[in-house]
Amino acid sequence: MWKPEHRCAAERHGLRYPSDLTEAEWAMIAPRIPPAKRGGRPRNVDVREVLNAIFYVLWTGCQWKALPKDLPPKSTAHYYFMLWQWDGTLERIHHALYVEAREQAGREASPTAAIIDSQSAKAAQKGGPALDPQGFDAGKKVTGRKRHILVDTLGLLLSVVVHPAHVQDRDGARDLLRSARRSFPFIKRIFADAGYQGAKMAEVVADTGCWTIEIVKRNELHKFVVLPKRWIVERTFAWISRNRRLARDFERYAETVVAFIRLAMIRIMLRRLTKPAP
Repeated sequence: MWKPEHRCAAERHGLRYPSDLTEAEWAMIAPRIPPAKRGGRPRNVDVREVLNAIFYVLWTGCQWKALPKDLPPKSTAHYYFMLWQWDGTLERIHHALYVEAREQAGREASPTAAIIDSQSAKAAQKGGPALDPQGFDAGKKVTGRKRHILVDTLGLLLSVVVHPAHVQDRDGARDLLRSARRSFPFIKRIFADAGYQGAKMAEVVADTGCWTIEIVKRNELHKFVVLPKRWIVERTFAWISRNRRLARDFERYAETVVAFIRLAMIRIMLRRLTKPAP
């Protein structure tokens, strides 16, 4: 529940925009930004302002060309966004902050349990040909892409894969589990809903790692009850959807959606790690 103490913790008074990085947040993320390449003209771009511009696009959902004039131009912000997505900088920052957030919560750095689920996002109209395919989710009646995520018991992101909406959960889970296994080898149990049951999903789980899957089924007599473990991943989807850039599928490339989801989780973890103690 959104309580007054939660509102106080979320206040961003004193900043130019609520999406800007505070001094404490910038101090955590600055050492993890790769330096400029050797040789050539020295870097004259304020990297902190570039990050503020990227977070502004994520938070407001505006187009890159609609960035305010007091932020870096769209060409600079978009160039660094694509560069950090391509060279793995966003993934490295996310993993480093994830370890710190786990330790701050008194947990081991590598989790032993995870929850898997997917969310179908409605596609926005895009000009030109479709560069990454979309699909139609017959269950949700949504045309767009499906965001497949794996989270720990704190609701923090472990892995994410984006694919067309017509791909079934059991089929899309293979790439997700395979990528998560390399970074988090100590996971023993995965919780999922009824969409992941069956022999096909059991084969995927057995092929990707030494873990087991536990299906948390819905009680048909009480449809509006909080289901054990499954509510955690639903809450993560709610956290991510607060960023208007992720309210719908605006991107041409699926990898761009993955990058914005990682940025949304980086923003959440930064606020957790820099929140003053009560």
